[in-house]
Amino acid sequence: MKNLFEPSSVMEIKQRIEKLGPNSERQWGVMTPAQMLAHCSAWFEQATGLNNPPRSFVGRIVGKMAKKSVLGDAPIRRNMPTEKSLIMQGDKDLVAEQRRLLDWVDRFAAGGPAGCTTHPHCFFGPMTPDEWAALGYKHLDHHLNQFGV
Repeated sequence: MKNLFEPSSVMEIKQRIEKLGPNSERQWGVMTPAQMLAHCSAWFEQATGLNNPPRSFVGRIVGKMAKKSVLGDAPIRRNMPTEKSLIMQGDKDLVAEQRRLLDWVDRFAAGGPAGCTTHPHCFFGPMTPDEWAALGYKHLDHHLNQFGV
């Protein structure tokens, strides 16, 4: 499985982020391209421990099973529920958000396993650095596919 500790996967993801434009057509969901970029950057804040939302009640019940499914080979399902702190609203600057996300991808990859939070994921619960790296790739892939890049 691809992950953000693999240089080739990092390069692929960064190239796709750079292809995203203000007119990239959304295939599903409600976010604009710039809001999606901001959402993905906020995810990295969680993965590195800068933002630690509490575990959700539902996550405590089904999170472990859902984690196995999400980290499997199948793509992430469309329109899955999102943690409230990751929902982006209002106008965002696409170029600024693109730069911010590219920086996060680089920082996460360079930080390696030691850069990952030990705080449980708000839905999936405890995660290893390799799980964070795989989920990071799948999350970015999911949203870049959302906009056809």
